[in-house]
Amino acid sequence: MQSLSWNEIRSRAITFSRDWKGVGDERAEAQTFWNEFFTVFGKKRRLVASFEERVKSLKNTHHRIDLFWPGTLLAEHKSAGQPLDKAESQAFAYIGELASSGRESEIPRYVIVSDFARMVLYDLEGEEGEGVFEFPLQDLHKYIKHFAFFLGQKTHTFGEEDPANLEAAAIMARLHDTIEAGNYTGSELERLLVRFLFCLFADDTGIFDTNQFELFLQNRTREDGSDLGAQLNHLFEVLNTPPERRSPHLDEDLAEFPYINGDLFANSLHIASFNSDMRNSLIAACRFDWSRISPAIFGSLFQGIMDSRERRQIGAHYTSERDILKLIRPLFLDELHAEFEQIRKDNRAGHRNKRLEAFREKLAGLRFLDPACGCGNFLVIAYRELRRLEHRALDALYDFSNRVQEMNLGEGGHWAKTDVNQFYGIEIGEWPARIAETALWLTDHQMNVELGLSTGVMFHRIPLKATPHIRCANALRMDWNDLLPAGECSYVLGNPPFVGKHYQSQQQKQEMKDVHKNVRNCSDLDYVTAWYRIAAEYMQNNPSIKTAFVSTNSITQGEQVSILWPHLLECMHLVIIFAYRTFRWKSDARGAAHVHVVIIGFSIVESGEKRIFEYRDKDEKLLTECKVSHISPYLTEHKGPVIRKSTKPLCGQPTMRCGNKPSDGGNLILQRDERDELIKDFPESAQLIRQYLGSEELIQGGMRWCLWLNNAPPNKYRHIKPILDRIARVQTFRASSSAEPTRESARTPHMYFFISQPENDYIAVPEVSSETRDYIPVVYLPSEVIASNKLYVVGEPSRFVLGVIQSSMHMAWMRAVAGRLESRYQYSASLVYNTFPWPISASTAKESRVVELSTRLLNVRHSFVDKGATLADLYDPLTMPAPLLKAHQALDRAVDRCYRAAPFNSERERVEYLFQLYEQLTAPLASAETRKRRRSKD
Repeated sequence: MQSLSWNEIRSRAITFSRDWKGVGDERAEAQTFWNEFFTVFGKKRRLVASFEERVKSLKNTHHRIDLFWPGTLLAEHKSAGQPLDKAESQAFAYIGELASSGRESEIPRYVIVSDFARMVLYDLEGEEGEGVFEFPLQDLHKYIKHFAFFLGQKTHTFGEEDPANLEAAAIMARLHDTIEAGNYTGSELERLLVRFLFCLFADDTGIFDTNQFELFLQNRTREDGSDLGAQLNHLFEVLNTPPERRSPHLDEDLAEFPYINGDLFANSLHIASFNSDMRNSLIAACRFDWSRISPAIFGSLFQGIMDSRERRQIGAHYTSERDILKLIRPLFLDELHAEFEQIRKDNRAGHRNKRLEAFREKLAGLRFLDPACGCGNFLVIAYRELRRLEHRALDALYDFSNRVQEMNLGEGGHWAKTDVNQFYGIEIGEWPARIAETALWLTDHQMNVELGLSTGVMFHRIPLKATPHIRCANALRMDWNDLLPAGECSYVLGNPPFVGKHYQSQQQKQEMKDVHKNVRNCSDLDYVTAWYRIAAEYMQNNPSIKTAFVSTNSITQGEQVSILWPHLLECMHLVIIFAYRTFRWKSDARGAAHVHVVIIGFSIVESGEKRIFEYRDKDEKLLTECKVSHISPYLTEHKGPVIRKSTKPLCGQPTMRCGNKPSDGGNLILQRDERDELIKDFPESAQLIRQYLGSEELIQGGMRWCLWLNNAPPNKYRHIKPILDRIARVQTFRASSSAEPTRESARTPHMYFFISQPENDYIAVPEVSSETRDYIPVVYLPSEVIASNKLYVVGEPSRFVLGVIQSSMHMAWMRAVAGRLESRYQYSASLVYNTFPWPISASTAKESRVVELSTRLLNVRHSFVDKGATLADLYDPLTMPAPLLKAHQALDRAVDRCYRAAPFNSERERVEYLFQLYEQLTAPLASAETRKRRRSKD
């Protein structure tokens, strides 16, 4: 029988598995099973193997081997459901009997036991723990490479099949590091790795014959690696040459490799110098099962070998498949699945089939653009999910499970209407752009294999014909219409660079100014916002486009909201159609950054129901979905205005200021040992040292001190050399600053750069606090304690003010409008305190009740602090003492009554009420007298 290709063998294996599904009678069917099993590999069983082979036992009796191929294979078969351990014991007993009866030369290398539904293959020459492969019969095609001995091919033992996750990324990273160590670097190394990735994948998925690339490395290159570079370049040249143009004298091993189009192997590379370690690293990479790789891995492969500084500069954050699905499901996939299910339930067969065909045409007509595609992760997953949906539509049309024998699929590729040329990407880096292209091609092959598993007919699209449209360019400097006209686009999606304002290069800062044009304070925006602006302009030419981006959560919090969103919503008419509130962005890459993000989906066409997704637990396992009629830029349901910074309190409350800022290079701050040593050597310095508190010390209970020389006569410290040395270092630090105000302050180096210390007791609010706390701990501090610039201070110690800003009303406002540091609350005087709508119409009696309960809360808290508890202990939701929680709840009720008699039933209700009140208080006709009314002090 003519030798078969591995692709045809795979196809036959799938058909064989389907044909024998559900069969279970050993006595009636076992021999037919094995005859057809041999046919999978193009062999006639009777020419090489026999049934019921007699073997003599030690007791001089005879046993019969179910199937015996001398020197190669022994098989034992059981009926369905019977334990295979009995078959295993019999098989290995027969091997012992072959040896004892003088038939050593006939002892097989391989043993198979099966009960129709399951199969176990033993390679007796495999290393311990690496020669046993057990799988359900339906997965035969996945393990087909282990049966290469049927074709007389040399095989190697492989480790247990690994999950295609972080390990795949680590393998490629190690391969990169090994080759780079040989001084093969730069773009050529990047292109070489892309080619390796393709070959590794092709080796395990049927693009190449199984293990063809590995066997080429094993058998055609020297163990010391000296000729590996030249042999690889020769292989790449062959892969880029159609068979009809190849030399007739080409070595047979090379000639058997298929032609791969798509320019993947078009450009010649310098010959890399390899040694034995480098060769071994490449061969080791072959032993990973790349057929099981997740498409999301390609981004991780890229990030895993990037320099961390470069990664921060371009804002690269590659993504787990789970997080990519969070974006594409609500953007388009959920809607398409719902449409398919509605069609599938149509009971009118002819009408349903017409609708299914129209649905497939619709899928094939969709166009996707990722304008910051990186290695193409979002495009890859979107393509995979689109293909799988098309496969479901095909199955609904043709019922593959029951009609396989009646179908004539031909090459099968004609059945898949969706293709990689529906996907467009813009990427500034050449190498990730090529990775994206390759990833889409490999995903196409994966989907072709999946379709083949459904239909029973294997096919592939090699040589490559359809091409994904990946443009290597700066997305902020090109017209997206040049790549994909807006009129042809269906969806824009992706994960643009996150770079914050402090990390942007000069080029990026200029791009921000050019993109945002006349938007005031655009330099305070994150880099990702440039993609929002360009996408909004792009969508004006096609209102049906829907867009979704992963973004830093800061664009929905704090000052960035008032800079970015009014223009997008009012001038560009964007409508937020779904959103994921802040969550941790996970990456499957080594050195992955930990960032907190949001996902925002938007269009310029008003839709009905909208969706807000939010994790309700710290571990991010409980994801909830809320259907709403409106989504604000704060990713809440309220329809209130965008909150803008204010330099003074909205309702005339006492001024809040930032704490004292040293700008000293750390020289005015003392740790405990420094303080103790200074006082030991100069006891008179004790009167110049104060306790120094920031957010961390206030909440966690740590202790720091500082030199406080603002009002101290110079004669009190001019003789203390350690203090003078510190002052001199402050002067040097400030004088070298790039900021003029800081340089100017070098003239008074003994004083803090910014001074706001109250002369009396004061209210202190930590700038940063954990998002897990229901309340930010607000405290009174004595004037002797110096507040750092990580605290906000109110110099008028009003118990009413403290009570209100410690209440759930103020906390709800803070959570809605404040910025975040990662996911932690970042309080702000100008954005939270000054904009907060106070209960201006509350009666004196209601205010007095707030003062009373505020005092009670402080007393309860102090009773625990006196016993050694920190504010972190007291405000952890898991350990918050019941008396303290009760005191907060009583205060909450009192503050609520200052606003209205009816209770607030949820935080959402509080926020909506406060936004309405803010809108009233900031309206042009609002009474100046009302806005300026001050609170009475207790």
